[in-house]
Amino acid sequence: MAEVTIIIAFLAGVVSFLSPCILPLIPAFLSYLTGISSNEIKSSPKEARTKVFLNALFFVLGFSVIFSLAGILLGSVLAGISYQIRIWFSRIGGIVIILFGLYLLKLINIPILEREHKIKVKKFKYSYLTSFIFGSTFAIGWTPCVGAILGSILTLAIVNPSNAFSLLFSYSLGLGIPFLIVGFFISQASDWIRRHQTGLKYFSYIAGVILVILGILVFTNKLGLISNFAYTLKIFESFQGI
Repeated sequence: MAEVTIIIAFLAGVVSFLSPCILPLIPAFLSYLTGISSNEIKSSPKEARTKVFLNALFFVLGFSVIFSLAGILLGSVLAGISYQIRIWFSRIGGIVIILFGLYLLKLINIPILEREHKIKVKKFKYSYLTSFIFGSTFAIGWTPCVGAILGSILTLAIVNPSNAFSLLFSYSLGLGIPFLIVGFFISQASDWIRRHQTGLKYFSYIAGVILVILGILVFTNKLGLISNFAYTLKIFESFQGI
């Protein structure tokens, strides 16, 4: 079951990245961090692309460190709780994840997710340091875009404290790898984002449905059904290959 939840956390990071109020802003955000305009990227692509990619890397390192530390902390604090308490954590956590899913489906309103908890960070002389600190504050001050999805992964980490670090690190990878790809191919990525911006809004609804299903499985302590389903698919594929 641990492998399944880790995959879920990774995919949650990817979905967070594809949020319609995050992805379209990333090229402009990277341009702000590096101080490089789109014209400069076109005029000296190799040098500019290297600088943008390195700043993206330090931004990703910033939020990855915070998420990983949160995972270690949750695992340490909650590792010794009893089975009965864990069952109640699962029930409460399942309800919380379902509510996050309903929020993404726009069926309910959660005011705390509508507010941005931003920490102002001033730009430093070294852009890589600025990017790292921006990444750290991004992890601490959720935006409404990733609040529901990140909140669900944090809830899943509380319910499964032994996997807390793996879950949050996997979430970081899911969010960070696409970010690095955009940083490396920033010109092409900007064009792709402009072409697909309209379709990105449907990702929130897909994520909402997935969170509701995930919340039900967590609440009923049936999360293992996902791994059983994956195992059944493998058996079916092996029979097809005979």
